[in-house]
Amino acid sequence: MVQKYQSPVRVYKHSFEMVMAAYEKRFPTCPQIPVFVSSEVLSEAISNDSSLHVIERSCKLNVDAPRLLKKIAGVEYVYFIQKNTLNWKDRTLLIEAHNETFASRVTVLEKCSYSVHPENEEWTCFEQSASLDIKSFFGFENTVEKIAMKQYTANIKRGKEVIEYYLNELIAEGITEIPRWVPPEQKVPAKPAAPPCDLPPHPTPVSRLALNSLAHSSGKEASNAADPSNPDADKLDAEYIERYLGQLTPMQESCLIRLRQWLQETHKGKSEAGEWKAEKIPKDEHILRFLRARDFNLDKAREMLCQSLAWRKQYQVDYILETWRPPGFLQECYAGGWHFHDSDGRPLYILRLGQMDTKGLVKALGEEALLRHVLSINEEGQKRCEENTKIFGRPITSWTCLVDLEGLNMRHLWRPGVKALLRIIEVVEANYPETLGRLLIVRAPRVFPVLWTLVSPFINDNTRQKFLVYSGNNYQGVGGLVDYIDKEIIPDFLGGDCMCTVPEGGLVPKSLYQTEEDLENSDHIKLWTETIYQSAHVFKGAPHEIVIEILESSSVITWDFDILKGDLVFNIFHSKRSPQTIKKDPLTSTPGVDNVQLIEKSWVLGVDYSMVESSLVCREGESIQGSHVTRWPGLYILQWKLTGPASCSSNALPRVDDMLASLQVSSHKCKVMYYTEVLASEDFRGSMTSLESCHSGFSQLSAGTTSSSQSQSSSLVSR
Repeated sequence: MVQKYQSPVRVYKHSFEMVMAAYEKRFPTCPQIPVFVSSEVLSEAISNDSSLHVIERSCKLNVDAPRLLKKIAGVEYVYFIQKNTLNWKDRTLLIEAHNETFASRVTVLEKCSYSVHPENEEWTCFEQSASLDIKSFFGFENTVEKIAMKQYTANIKRGKEVIEYYLNELIAEGITEIPRWVPPEQKVPAKPAAPPCDLPPHPTPVSRLALNSLAHSSGKEASNAADPSNPDADKLDAEYIERYLGQLTPMQESCLIRLRQWLQETHKGKSEAGEWKAEKIPKDEHILRFLRARDFNLDKAREMLCQSLAWRKQYQVDYILETWRPPGFLQECYAGGWHFHDSDGRPLYILRLGQMDTKGLVKALGEEALLRHVLSINEEGQKRCEENTKIFGRPITSWTCLVDLEGLNMRHLWRPGVKALLRIIEVVEANYPETLGRLLIVRAPRVFPVLWTLVSPFINDNTRQKFLVYSGNNYQGVGGLVDYIDKEIIPDFLGGDCMCTVPEGGLVPKSLYQTEEDLENSDHIKLWTETIYQSAHVFKGAPHEIVIEILESSSVITWDFDILKGDLVFNIFHSKRSPQTIKKDPLTSTPGVDNVQLIEKSWVLGVDYSMVESSLVCREGESIQGSHVTRWPGLYILQWKLTGPASCSSNALPRVDDMLASLQVSSHKCKVMYYTEVLASEDFRGSMTSLESCHSGFSQLSAGTTSSSQSQSSSLVSR
């Protein structure tokens, strides 16, 4: 497996010329980087005007590996070939390197760049990336990979310190400014300046990465440096990471940057000027939670995050704080609320579960509305974490929950209530990972072990480790709440001095109970359970197809879909025949997820139907928005099928029943979530040559999109 690394932007608050002078002082040897032994110049070239300096070296490294491994490999040192390209005119240094030793067994590629900060020309940016691919190494592939990554991350951490060390040396020598390069004809006699920097080798070279990140240190006022609300910020800076995200290892930083970069590459929209622009994507702290939940396994974190983003889009979770208005009785009977913060600055949420009439709430609200209320609490918690990060000047990415179980009894173990609780836990675990910093359970009664036995299997191992349970009065005194919550903030009902405004709960009047039919038709639930999106599974040889009838030419067919699993090809056809939906065997159908095939195997492409848009290959995790202006009335078929060599022709595709009969129900290959709408041309917003989505691929279409008279959003295919 190829290991990859991508650094955040490292900012030196010194000019490019000063940084190059410090870089030169690192060689021919650098005590701060012991693995770098020596180097030898292989070739060197300088342009006539001295603006371009290219030098190639062979670098000798003493890798910290076991003596036995070195003996088996038959080498004491490893050699890298490094090429440095210094452009004094553009003020950039590009360093590229690859391994010469064991090149047939191991491939190491490294790049790094120094460049002028985009907002302050007196500052210098440094970025680096690398990849490691071990094909074979005498049966020690895993050992070599661990050694290489450990050695590499150690050098990365040391790299900035080394440059700063030599910058301080230059300043101590009285060198605080080095003139910039000017063309020879503009040079005038002056006092001797520092000679152009020769380019010594760099043991860990790497490359430039442009990320539309939340923030980075800039040349503006100091108060604006690394401000995540700064709209002009366009890099993920190392100082920003430390200030707003916390201490991360180099490889953790790399995972965050690579996942963010992947999201940007797969979620783009096209502006009317024809330029690609990144759509709104989750904040860095949001991405980081999913990485932590999957122990920084990039593939697993990406899958979990994509599923969650699709869920947020499908159920309009981005708008929940704006749209959800809990009924008045819920505010009185739901015994929970925010209460200052714990001793670490985390927002503190208090839940008096023992005082809550869970049965009454479920019967009066229903499971869906109760879930919606809990999600609004989680969304509010994320906002409070961001606010506390600014207030306390350090990263605060999770909150503390204090649960009081006094009054908990068998009434709370009512089966539908427990079912609702398990559903809430399942949804929160999947979509709000690593948001709970600590859970303090106090006054746990005898019935608590029964409840814990029911819910604990649904709670992630990492989350369970954050639970602290106190029975009786054990929460009082040393070792209790005072270890986690400042004494003056402990609520009065737990023996503290702070008056707590969290509702005390109480019984929900039975007059508010609703029948199941009432709950299904309730307006405040309909917004949650009804979604404009549909889901479909796509099988090998069995694409999913939908038909759209167009009554007037120049109508606009719009679509918005997310690839939840697998890679797909998207096509749109105009049909001259009326398709018939293929009946599926109920035993092979997936509940809640459809699969329909309309193009009959007897149809001939170009005769019975024709392709009106070029095929679009869509990768897993991508969000696609697009539109097609129809030339003729009639029937149009939108198709999602598996990628592969098979063409969209006449009689090559087996039918749904034929394929599903040979597959297990759980063996679907791909899944897509989609929404389509037809707009009259006069209702469409934007030019016909550059159609642009008005909404982010990660944000639900506005509620108005369910009405063609109100909806005006569409786009060219964007990814």
